[in-house]
Amino acid sequence: MMQRRSFLTLGSVLLATPGAFAQELASARTPKQLVRTPKQTEGPFYPDKLPLDTDNDLLSINDALTPAVGVVTYLSGRILDARGNPLRSATVEIWQCDNNGVYIHSQDSVPKKEKQDKGFQGFGRFITGSTGEYLFRTIKPVPYPGRTPHIHVAVKLKGKEKFVTQCYIAGEAQNQTDGVLKGIAEAQRKLLLAEFKPLKGSKIGELTAGFDIVLGITPDAD
Repeated sequence: MMQRRSFLTLGSVLLATPGAFAQELASARTPKQLVRTPKQTEGPFYPDKLPLDTDNDLLSINDALTPAVGVVTYLSGRILDARGNPLRSATVEIWQCDNNGVYIHSQDSVPKKEKQDKGFQGFGRFITGSTGEYLFRTIKPVPYPGRTPHIHVAVKLKGKEKFVTQCYIAGEAQNQTDGVLKGIAEAQRKLLLAEFKPLKGSKIGELTAGFDIVLGITPDAD
């Protein structure tokens, strides 16, 4: 419960400060020059059955006392249109494997049930406000056979096609051999890389990562 309160307090403070999470990524944007985020495959392990808890804190399922294993990471950013305008009321979803490399999808979790971290939610949702910002508390992604560390991200807007991409760790050696990441032009790959940096003042080694997503659409008029 104390960890949960700490997350809620930290999240409310940072989201209340415009650009608090995305500031280090792009402190001075030029909207007319924004480049659209590349699409990526959804992959085979989007949850076939959603967890009991689908909030933006993936480390605690329904306030369970046993937290997930892994390096605590605050993933955040803004959902923007091609002109740099924030997109509000966008549903942002993330999903990733646990610290043992297991997804919550039954085709992965059932055969690996002895390895699965039952304390990791594996999937979360967040609805953006007027600033277009989102925030998740999760773990730093880990590799598994055939893939470099990554977090799947989907953005849903009413009346629009779902957008899916993946967020990777900048500087990760395995990025050089990952087939999915190498499947897009080299110039675009950097748009999917996020720096995982130490959270200032954290005594337990928490990290922050900023990942803005630029869509090729314009928000509907009110």
